Amino acid sequence: MSQGQWYPPEWPDRIRALAAGELTAAAPRRAATVMLLRDPGTESGAAGGVPGDAPGSATGPLVHMLRRRTSMAFAGGAYAYPGGGVDPRDDDRLIGWAGPPLEQWAARLGVATVTEAQAVVCAAVRETFEEAGVLLAGPTAGSVVGDTTGDDWEADREALVARDLSFAEFLDRRGLVLRSDLLGAWARWITPEFEPRRYDTWFFVAALPEGQRTRDVSTEADRTEWIAPAEAARRYDAGELLMMPPTVTTLRALTPYGTAAEALGAAEDQDMTPVLAQARLEGDELVLSWPGHDEFTKHVPAAGAGGGGA
Repeated sequence: MSQGQWYPPEWPDRIRALAAGELTAAAPRRAATVMLLRDPGTESGAAGGVPGDAPGSATGPLVHMLRRRTSMAFAGGAYAYPGGGVDPRDDDRLIGWAGPPLEQWAARLGVATVTEAQAVVCAAVRETFEEAGVLLAGPTAGSVVGDTTGDDWEADREALVARDLSFAEFLDRRGLVLRSDLLGAWARWITPEFEPRRYDTWFFVAALPEGQRTRDVSTEADRTEWIAPAEAARRYDAGELLMMPPTVTTLRALTPYGTAAEALGAAEDQDMTPVLAQARLEGDELVLSWPGHDEFTKHVPAAGAGGGGA
């Protein structure tokens, strides 16, 4: 068992309650998160409090990661990517759109309607702007904004964070087109049924647009870092970085690619079948597992507090 897995001490009791029919699973909230990549040596990306390229970055792209504040109710202290919940206001408002049509996105994301697909993609682009200052949009279908560091951009970013402004309204006001072609859907994970805060999360991959740079602006994070996926996974295995199973799984999946463009091009071949943890009784143990990801399997005593047992 890797030492960097996020594992709340209350999970065993909640798993037992769910198995006994004493716990009603919360409905998962739609969410999106983005693995933002850049190639080593692209200096425009070396901002946000981490100068230069991260260790171990010579053979592939770097990924932008945030460390969630320990005060956060969900996954406090864990490393993650920019991301957050879907804003229902982005479901059905007409917006400027570039890239694959919404019908194609709905099929890829596994959702029933084009409005759901639009809202999920909007969440991915909005959260990347809110938490990293990077905007995957431009004045035309073939362009991207070059700099989002001015005071006017910051005012809009803060309004989005406060939900005083929807992302659809933001795009419309600025006359921008959402560049869905700059995103690739990579994976989908659903928070276990025994968690009180549940998310149905789509993971995307994107390359840092030329001329833009990340900024350390997330109020939910106390650190940002550009790091090679293989190095991040190594530090997770060593217990140096705390992560949730979907984060380390997607990191490992990025390691074969030599450039950000290669990773983005490989997105269409990734399996989008939702991954949902399962908890079952085996003799005197509760077994917690993520189908297809055996490294995260946990064996918990079926009686007693259990805590974060190995």
